[in-house]
Amino acid sequence: MISAIFQTMRPKHWTKNLFVLAPLLFSQHLFELSNILYAVAGFFLFSFISSSIYLLNDAIDAESDKLHPVKKHRPIAAGVLPKSIAYISSIVLAGVTLGTAFITKTEFGYVLAGYFSLNVLYTLYLKKAVIVDVMTIAISFLLRIIAGAVIIAVPISEWLLICGSLLALFLGFSKRRHEISVMDEEASKHRPVLNEYNIGFLDQMISLVTASTLISYMLYTVDEDTVARFGSKYLIATVPFVLYGLFRYLYLVHSRRSGGDPTAEFLTDWPLLLNVFVSHPSSSSLLLRLGVPYTLRTPKALSNLNTPRPHGAHN
Repeated sequence: MISAIFQTMRPKHWTKNLFVLAPLLFSQHLFELSNILYAVAGFFLFSFISSSIYLLNDAIDAESDKLHPVKKHRPIAAGVLPKSIAYISSIVLAGVTLGTAFITKTEFGYVLAGYFSLNVLYTLYLKKAVIVDVMTIAISFLLRIIAGAVIIAVPISEWLLICGSLLALFLGFSKRRHEISVMDEEASKHRPVLNEYNIGFLDQMISLVTASTLISYMLYTVDEDTVARFGSKYLIATVPFVLYGLFRYLYLVHSRRSGGDPTAEFLTDWPLLLNVFVSHPSSSSLLLRLGVPYTLRTPKALSNLNTPRPHGAHN
């Protein structure tokens, strides 16, 4: 029974909550122990509250999941875990997690409560509304980023929110496309809202958010505030990694009919994994080696660097 509950909590999907760590990674407090501990705590609290939603969702969708080629093997749909146990586990897990969140930091608790409420509404109603269903998923990722900033008390980058939201839309529309392409006529029986989508429309939406995601990230890398915060104008050199990640995911969606489970794609597709691992060290390298010297990495120093020198001045 414990094993079935844990499986329904979907620990593999906790990787989605890595968005909570984004504000820490893009802040100037990456190596401060207190912020690291708070950020990690935020990650696990978001993972537990997400698991409470998964338990609720799987109990409600048990009958429709039986029609899905993969989801039919989930413990509740397969009859291994009773719905009553799933409901009780969801309530207990949500209560303990929200209580801990408010004790940890009140503002973070409010964001987590908002996330929980939104996803309960999604499970009961919003997932049945075309376009709104995917936008709700995007808002959920947005709340993860906001929570990550709130728990370590750092300003929220508008560009980070924009890029995160667009990426979530990209993954959401790709997932809808996968469900339609794999399930064909059975798609609407599994998820009624899929009756309102079609491949052509979804391909247009995916193209739109792909271009928007890339452009937004490029603008973020050259934004004056970004350059001042990181002390380097070379962050734009990380764009190829983002571009490759988008292209690789589109390849999986169109050529391999994947994309139904973004978490699984990122964990099992080695080129995507390699891209993630390579991109982070390269970002640090660009900031620390290609940019200006560390002692000059302050907004004031950067402004001094950009100030024209008097005629005849020498190094």
